[in-house]
Amino acid sequence: MTRRSLSSQLAGLLGWLLASFAAGTVGAVASVDAASFYAQLSKPTWAPPAWVFGPVWSALYALMGVSAWLVWRSPGSKGVALRLFGAQLAANALWSWLFFAWQRGALAAVEVLVLLALIAATVAAFWRSSRLAAALLVPYVLWVSFASVLTWAVWRSNPGLL
Repeated sequence: MTRRSLSSQLAGLLGWLLASFAAGTVGAVASVDAASFYAQLSKPTWAPPAWVFGPVWSALYALMGVSAWLVWRSPGSKGVALRLFGAQLAANALWSWLFFAWQRGALAAVEVLVLLALIAATVAAFWRSSRLAAALLVPYVLWVSFASVLTWAVWRSNPGLL
């Protein structure tokens, strides 16, 4: 581990948490009317209720921030890993715009697969720096895998809306 002061460590943790939650905030701006839009969509029986998404994403953004912080504070080269992390954050925020704000279901279905690939690449890159950091992203991989299938199912069931 790189020797950094406690204040530097805490500032780094706060910075990575803020970066992760900033992506969530950008997505939330696009999702202002998401609850009403989601309610009018035809969804599979296994689709979660709208209230589940906020708590799940909040937990995932916290895990993502801690994960990035662990890599940031680890020794060695980590530029590629942290750039991948930034790329997946951008893709994460974009999905809400595609699906909720712009109601482009086909693009959202493709984009969520790009997001999933970026997350997988991030996990692989994080593994080289910190196995714990990579492990903290496993719930994110699982959730976005589920979200990929859900996005596709909802898009296919709502040709007039998406």
